[in-house]
Amino acid sequence: MREEIVVRVGAKVLTPFIIMFALYVHFHGDYSPGGGFQAGVILAAAFALLALVYGLEAVQRVLPPWFAQMCAGLGVLIYAGVGVVTVLLGHNYLGYGALAHDPEHGQHYGIMAVELGVLVTVFGVMVTVFYLFAGRGTMKP
Repeated sequence: MREEIVVRVGAKVLTPFIIMFALYVHFHGDYSPGGGFQAGVILAAAFALLALVYGLEAVQRVLPPWFAQMCAGLGVLIYAGVGVVTVLLGHNYLGYGALAHDPEHGQHYGIMAVELGVLVTVFGVMVTVFYLFAGRGTMKP
């Protein structure tokens, strides 16, 4: 890989802003278009950019494949866990009103938690898929 200083510096400067934008999309998903899915893809794109510029091995040292795979499963557990908590509190599955003293606040907390689960799952799956394609199936566990 050639040493392209402008591309390397550009990627290093843009990555924090891409991550910040992903968080913005996530936290404003219940007020505007966006949410966990879009934020997860944007967050994964930040790591894909770094991998394209610095190489797959360098990014896999920072974000190991096992961690990306763990994120894929952890997000599902977060999503399902919110539903289990609402059932244990005596409401319907994903009945967010049980999560706070005021049902409106509970709705907000529940949606944010579920969207966090979606973000983590989508991020983990997208990074894992990128690693598999970029590494041509040579991903180590």
